[in-house]
Amino acid sequence: MPRIGVFVCQCGTNIASTVDTKKVAEEMAKLPGVVYTGDYKFMCSAPGQENLKEVVKQHKLDGVIVSACSPHMHEKTFRKACESAGLNPYKCEITNIREQCSWVHHDATKAAGTLKSIDLTRMTIERLKKNKTLSKIKIPIKKKVLVIGGGIAGIQAALDIAEGGRQVILVEREPSIGGNMAKLSETFPTMDCSQCIMTPKMVEASLHENIKILTWSEVEKVDGYIGNFTVQIRKKARYVNEDLCNGCGLCMEKCPFKAKSEFEMGMSQRKVVYTPFPQAVPNIPVIDAANCPKIQKDKCGACAIVCGPKAIDFKQQDKIITEEVGAIVVATGYQLMPNERFGEYGYGKIKDVISGLQFERLASASGPTGGEIRRPSDGKTPKNVVFIQCVGSRDETKGVAYCSKICCMYTAKHTMLYKHKVHDGQSYVFYMDIRAGGKRYEEFVRRAIEHDGAMYLRGRVSRVYEKDGKVIVQGADTLSGNQVEIEADMVVLATAIVSRDGADNLAQKLGIGYDKYKFYNEYHPKLKPVETVTAGIYLAGTCAGPMDIPDSVLMGSAAASKVLSLFSNDQMAREPITANVNRTTCNACWDCVVACPYSAIEKEEVKNRQGAVIRMLAKVNEGVCQGCGVCVCSCRSKAIDLRGYTDEQVYAAINAF
Repeated sequence: MPRIGVFVCQCGTNIASTVDTKKVAEEMAKLPGVVYTGDYKFMCSAPGQENLKEVVKQHKLDGVIVSACSPHMHEKTFRKACESAGLNPYKCEITNIREQCSWVHHDATKAAGTLKSIDLTRMTIERLKKNKTLSKIKIPIKKKVLVIGGGIAGIQAALDIAEGGRQVILVEREPSIGGNMAKLSETFPTMDCSQCIMTPKMVEASLHENIKILTWSEVEKVDGYIGNFTVQIRKKARYVNEDLCNGCGLCMEKCPFKAKSEFEMGMSQRKVVYTPFPQAVPNIPVIDAANCPKIQKDKCGACAIVCGPKAIDFKQQDKIITEEVGAIVVATGYQLMPNERFGEYGYGKIKDVISGLQFERLASASGPTGGEIRRPSDGKTPKNVVFIQCVGSRDETKGVAYCSKICCMYTAKHTMLYKHKVHDGQSYVFYMDIRAGGKRYEEFVRRAIEHDGAMYLRGRVSRVYEKDGKVIVQGADTLSGNQVEIEADMVVLATAIVSRDGADNLAQKLGIGYDKYKFYNEYHPKLKPVETVTAGIYLAGTCAGPMDIPDSVLMGSAAASKVLSLFSNDQMAREPITANVNRTTCNACWDCVVACPYSAIEKEEVKNRQGAVIRMLAKVNEGVCQGCGVCVCSCRSKAIDLRGYTDEQVYAAINAF
């Protein structure tokens, strides 16, 4: 015969105002197997928990019911109290009589709330009688982490984890780490030199003993689960032996062939054997195979001839590297929506209509013009520059519905940079709204208008076209009610921030969710902003959505803290509420495999003594399973049950109603 104790919480007046808690306790005392009942003002308080512990020991209880608030609030609290009293924590159940009774039945007589509380508590008692003794699942942890993406968020996460004494593998698909921040001239609102901030972090990451950097590499495949991921990384052929190269740059100097520079946003050319920018980390060149005549036609080879260490290797192949890690941080960053999508701005064919990142490169001292603001078409200094905000952002018809968050701020920064370099120039800004939500952000925008003379025009631009060497901008100023036409020398578009190409493919490899814009989904946008539905995989930076540099750094450090917390123990304890497959009745239809949102169900081969496969079964990976129960619903042969929520428990509760 079970020995069950029932504790009914008054929750101050939250429950007691509409539920007669004393009557609920008295009614429960009449049920078989219940040896103790009582009501208390605040069961979650320290005295309430101490009372619970004493009663468990005194009456030798083997089950506890707490009729109180939602299990989401205090289930862990009461289960810990039971565990400290020597009771299996999974023999403690919570009946929600606050949200489901008190708060929905505003009855001064307490009749409805009391009756419903009695019913729910009785159902929970019968369910508890069918509970099994469960134990937490212990999972060993490999204390190494993979960081995907070498921008500011990825570097910050890698440095924080490495400083915590853990090994980090930093994978970047470009030839150098640094990301988009390495392309910036200055940063708002402090106007610090971006390279001066970024380069030391890049060097620090490259020199850190706990960080292994794999550039020109991409994640090929991910298997496993939290604490035990197996990752295959494709290290693309660089055609340069990294162990032999000393970064002298002679190969780049002697290479006679050029191609458009991706780092300079197509505004200048680079050699076919190149490093993206002078401060690149690692300072090892890569050969552009698509434009190299030696690789394509077996002609030239000048770089190999002049290379002293003989580091050039035209026969180098892609290499697959396998790493075992305990956690993954995704920090793949963003890219800009291409100008070619916008017909009203010239479909990207007008040379002097450029993107915000292209303007950053013009303003940068290491850019194609040495920091001088010059028109791409003829190299002249523009005297009138028009900045157009919200190009593609907040525009469902041609772009995306969301706000790109940083455009208002970097456009204000661009007007300052322009004025500081072209003192007699005039900047115009067409905007929908000014969104400057951040510390010192509003003051920054006011400074651009009041101190640096930027003329802000509230309205949209309808057309941009070329005429007599000028770029004509036609738009509206809704505040004055007038149509506006400006003869500009250059136009800068604040184009929308979008997710990286291939973001959806990577998400599918990782088993994490993404929205319709291919930004990765957090587990909970407020309470778990860096976690994903796949345990052990964390997000950092703009792969989760548009954000500025401080937020990206903050998110990188937050992801690092989650990883270090995970690695703080040799084993991770998981809740035992997981699916369980009946090996006798499973018919291997694989509906559960398709339905599982966490990819927690695997196909298991059953072999005879000779090693031949005689049947297939579904097998639940307890390290991945989140206990959602979707597989239970999808199983046609009813071969899957959920521990803690078995059919026997559910039917017992229903029959007690």
